[in-house]
Amino acid sequence: MRFIRCKRFKGFRGFGFGFGFTFLGLLALLAIVALVTVLAAQQPWNRDFGEDMARLAPILELRAGQTVADIGAGGGELTVRLAKHVGPEGRVYATEMSADRMDRIRRRAEDDGLENVTVLEAHAERTNLPDNCCDAIVIRNVYHHFDDPAAMNTSLLTSLKPGGRLAIIDFSPNRGRTADSPAERDQSSHGVDIETVVKEVTAAGFERQTVETSDDRSFMAVFRKN
Repeated sequence: MRFIRCKRFKGFRGFGFGFGFTFLGLLALLAIVALVTVLAAQQPWNRDFGEDMARLAPILELRAGQTVADIGAGGGELTVRLAKHVGPEGRVYATEMSADRMDRIRRRAEDDGLENVTVLEAHAERTNLPDNCCDAIVIRNVYHHFDDPAAMNTSLLTSLKPGGRLAIIDFSPNRGRTADSPAERDQSSHGVDIETVVKEVTAAGFERQTVETSDDRSFMAVFRKN
């Protein structure tokens, strides 16, 4: 049997790399990158925004003209979907702590021609929303970051109209861990147990409505203000 010697792949030398790759080595590297990309996409915090919006709209009974808040809105991906759903007569509040992220949300709304998005600076212990302003509030993969869940849940209750709904999308800690304290949820364990969320939110005065779980550790819990 004749073995074929792999020639060294020299295409990277012009970019300043001080080492050579074999062609098979390059293929292996590309395979690793592809695998990491696939695994990252499967993490619960990387769920598709469109998929989550499709779940939120019916369960929150979102309608045109309503006012919704997106707490910890990130880059505004969910915000723009909510804004399009409630329409020009509705209103979406998007909150973020970072000035860069706030600007990013504003730019995304402008790029989509949306004039019904209001961006507010977030706070660790309160929503910074007007009292009784919202028909619904959404918190997507942010609850486990709250330093003082009790204070935030009280503020969430105040921000909702009577009968308003709160949806929390988050994920449980990996490998069967538990996260009893807020510091553990945000650091060592990364995530929060659904039982903990239900206990804390109902303690603030909310009524539990529904809880949905998925195989990827993610869950959605919906609560109502009486």
